[in-house]
Amino acid sequence: VGPHGCPGSQIPPTHHEKTMATTALTGFSMMSLLSLGYLSWDRMSPNQVENEPPVHTFGEDAPVSQPPHIIFIMTDDQGFNDIGYHSSDIKTPALDKLAAFGVKLENYYIQPICTPSRSQFITGRYQIHTGLQHSIIRPRQPNCLPFDQVTLPQRLQELGYATHMVGKWHLGFYKKECLPTRRGFDSYFGSLTGSVNYYTYDSCDGPGMCGFDLHEGESVAWSQRGKYSTHLYAQRVRKILATHDPQSQPLFIFLSFQAVHTPLQSPREYIYPYRELGNVARRKYAAMVSAVDEAVRNITYALRKYGYYQNSVIIFSTDNGGQPLSGGNNWPLRGRKGTYWEGGIRGLGFVHSPLLRKRKRVSKALVHITDWYPTLVALAGGNKSLTEGVDGFDIWEAISEDKESPRFEILHNIDPLYNHARSGSLQRGFGIWNTAIQASIRVGDWKLLTGDPGYGDWTPPQMLPGFPGGWWNLERHTEPQKSVWLFNISEDPYERYDLSEQRPDVVKALLARLVYHNRTAVPVRYPSEDPRADPNLNGGVWVPWVGDEEEDRWDNIYQKKNKDWRKKLKLSQKTPSGQGC
Repeated sequence: VGPHGCPGSQIPPTHHEKTMATTALTGFSMMSLLSLGYLSWDRMSPNQVENEPPVHTFGEDAPVSQPPHIIFIMTDDQGFNDIGYHSSDIKTPALDKLAAFGVKLENYYIQPICTPSRSQFITGRYQIHTGLQHSIIRPRQPNCLPFDQVTLPQRLQELGYATHMVGKWHLGFYKKECLPTRRGFDSYFGSLTGSVNYYTYDSCDGPGMCGFDLHEGESVAWSQRGKYSTHLYAQRVRKILATHDPQSQPLFIFLSFQAVHTPLQSPREYIYPYRELGNVARRKYAAMVSAVDEAVRNITYALRKYGYYQNSVIIFSTDNGGQPLSGGNNWPLRGRKGTYWEGGIRGLGFVHSPLLRKRKRVSKALVHITDWYPTLVALAGGNKSLTEGVDGFDIWEAISEDKESPRFEILHNIDPLYNHARSGSLQRGFGIWNTAIQASIRVGDWKLLTGDPGYGDWTPPQMLPGFPGGWWNLERHTEPQKSVWLFNISEDPYERYDLSEQRPDVVKALLARLVYHNRTAVPVRYPSEDPRADPNLNGGVWVPWVGDEEEDRWDNIYQKKNKDWRKKLKLSQKTPSGQGC
């Protein structure tokens, strides 16, 4: 029986069983926290983490004279079922081999769309702490990664690293101060918007709103037009490796492929091996994945050739789930890109390095994309003061030594601007949380979704020539009258059994965690489009269009965008006091 006379309920203990000090949450039984099975938490703590400082020990056969070279490879829109070692119809021998001799991350989470994942990787902070909770940064929006954020490459520069970025940025460019070269990268070569043609590098944001988008540093790279981007980016990485001295300075390269995002384009020779695939979109998509696989193989060869490999850490990650409408596939996970179902947020990921103490294994450690920031800063020799306030955790020991992850909780997001679920209300959230608001959180084995999580079907591999086409009418939409879902993800990774009705105590506890996180949120940064961004006014190119001295006026923009979002948020933060069950 809880402190207000409400009956407590016991959840069978799981392997996450722990004992920690707890503090009561108002409005419901503290027993609903204590009985969650994996641990109980301190309400005033942002997450649960061991207080012991991490000790980084590398493989005994790989003596280290300086911090490791870090190669972080990110693909765009590559689905959970779009890699060979997940028994896919796509062949990825190079990626499979790297993963097999490294550590496969099979409990790894990213965000459901591009900008949020990239922002969380480069800042180590949840979207609610950077103002990027809603959607992506669009080409004409005067918006970018907040200037008060110290980025991962900036930290690595402080620790003596040479830092280079190649590929897709998608973190805003309306001012020069937003550009990668102003946010911690010594060099940059790539595209600033979210999607470009793989050969012409034209990027369109509506009819007649097209411009060239390939940049060398802060200049326009007209001369590279016509070269396939996956090849071009791999060649640039190999050039960086060839011209840098691996013994004199550690190197950080962020290779951010635009592949395998639409448009579906690849050289013809990559399509031929998939000629038997009946679905045209899947065939083209598979060819693009194969081009990425070859690029990674060539980069790995260059790491060996130029003397980096023995003291290197290679990390591979997708940025969000696949889009079945464009050839991607997340089977057997539920949902797709843009949703908070597992198909949108459970990512492909692995680490390959001679510095790993325990290799050739699969890791079930809970890992989130924000964790790379403190992990890589620590690997680079930085102390904890350099990562204070971030939402990520140093998970190197979990990856390298198979120790338990320090992470037990992930706030997938709280988006107050997303379309509110008609069936949601504060009442349905037990007076704790307005369930009309799109939000999702995982704590231990449990995952909660509120509001509209997005399209929630299970999409099988696209074997039929016309799929999706008319077959899309067979989709099973989420129940229109629902606004709360609860799953035990460890036992039900495919989200087939909603337990929200059977376990209201768990729902209340996780709603309370949403309330806690929401109180730390900053205002959403989602300004109206600026007509001055039109490439036709800027030499036919997507480039910064606002002077650095021009003042940003966020509040006026947001009031105009959605006048009552602050009021709705205020309602969602109410907690009951002394009420009955």
